[in-house]
Amino acid sequence: MRIDAVEVFVVGPSTAKHTWASDLPEQYMTNTIVRLTSDDGCEGIGGVSSYSGTGFDLSIAETLRHMLPLLLGADPLDRERIWSRLQPTTLPPAPGARSVVDIALWDWLGKYVRLPIHKLLGGSCPRIQAYASTPLLSSVEAYVDFTSQLRAEGFTAIKFHAWCEPDRDLEMVRAVRRVHTEPDLRFMFDAENRYDRRAALRVALELQDLGFHWFEAPLPDLDLEGYRRLRSQVRISIIPAGNWVLDPQAINQALYTGVWDAARVDASVCGGITAARKVMTIAEAAGCRCELQCWGYTLSQAANLQTMLGLPNCSFFEQPVPYDAFEYGMFDVIRPRADGYVYAADAAGLGVRVDWDAIRGATLSKIQFSEKASGHAASSDGGGWTARASTGTNL
Repeated sequence: MRIDAVEVFVVGPSTAKHTWASDLPEQYMTNTIVRLTSDDGCEGIGGVSSYSGTGFDLSIAETLRHMLPLLLGADPLDRERIWSRLQPTTLPPAPGARSVVDIALWDWLGKYVRLPIHKLLGGSCPRIQAYASTPLLSSVEAYVDFTSQLRAEGFTAIKFHAWCEPDRDLEMVRAVRRVHTEPDLRFMFDAENRYDRRAALRVALELQDLGFHWFEAPLPDLDLEGYRRLRSQVRISIIPAGNWVLDPQAINQALYTGVWDAARVDASVCGGITAARKVMTIAEAAGCRCELQCWGYTLSQAANLQTMLGLPNCSFFEQPVPYDAFEYGMFDVIRPRADGYVYAADAAGLGVRVDWDAIRGATLSKIQFSEKASGHAASSDGGGWTARASTGTNL
C-alpha cells in the first residue's frame, strides 16, 4: 500500500472574525486542509486552523510544500514512522504542518478499517461535556446576556475570553457571577498569556473566591517558574494555553515539577493525534488531566474530539461560539445536544464530511503532489510554482 497523491488547500472564507484580547485585531482564521490518497483509492483528510491579524496565513502550506514529497510512496499504515520522519532536527517548522499530515493519516486509517478514530484509540467514552468558549465581546453587559443565552441552549460550562486587562476582566467576571449563581454552572477564564505575575496572582485569587473552575494562560506558557509560584499561592486550577510547550518530554518535566495542574495541547498544533495521544498518556501517568483545545474549524475540532473520546483523562470539549464562522465548508458539524454534551459519531475516521464545492470556492492556494509511473509531479496554483522530479522520495 502506497500514498500516491497529496493535495493541500489553503482556505480563507469570508466569515465573521473574532479576537480574544483588546490588543489583538480581529483574526483571519485560515483552514489548511490536507487530502491524501493511497493507491487503493482510500483517502484521508485533515485540517488545521491558524490565525493572523493582517491576512490569511500561508505558512503551514509553505512548510508542507517541503514535507509532502516525503509522503509519496510511503505506506499510510506507518503513521509513527512518518510522524518521526517529518520532525526536522534543525529548526522547528510551522507546528500545524506535521499535525495536519498526522490527522489525515489517522482519518485514512479509520476509513480503511471502517471505524471512528476514537475506537482505534481505545473508545474511552461515548460523550463528553462541552464548554462554550467565547470570543471577546463588547461590554460587561454583553457577557452577562451571552451567558444567559448559552445557559438557555443547554451549556453548563462556559470559558470567557475578555480584554486581558485585569481591572476590566474582573469587572466582567464579578458581574457574570452576580447574575449567574446556578450551582451546576462552571466558569473558566482565559487570559491568553497576557498578565504579569502580580496581575496573575490578583486575578487568580478573585477567580478562586468566585468559584471558577480553572484559570487558563495567566502567564506566558514559557514562564515555568512563574506558573510554579502562582500554583503555590492559590487553590484554583492553573493550566497553560497549550500552544508553546509542545514537546512531550518538556510537558512531562513540567507536570512532574508542579508547573501546572493539568496539561493542555491541541492535536492540530502539537503534532497531530499521535502527539496528543503521547501527551495524554504522560498526563495520565502524572495523575493529571489533559484538557485538549478545540478552537478552530470543524476538522480541527474533530481531531481533538476523537482523541478525547478515545482516551480517558480529558474533562471537557471546547465548543467555540458563536458557531457559524467555525463550520464553513462542512456537511457535518459538531455541536452539543440539549444536555450540554457532545457525542461520538459512528462514521469512520474523523466522522465529518467536507463540502468540497464550498472549500474550492474559498481556496486561496492549492498544492498538489502525485506519484507517477515515471516519478512524481508537484504543482501549485498559489504562486506560479511548479517542479518535477524523476524519482519519488520514499520513507
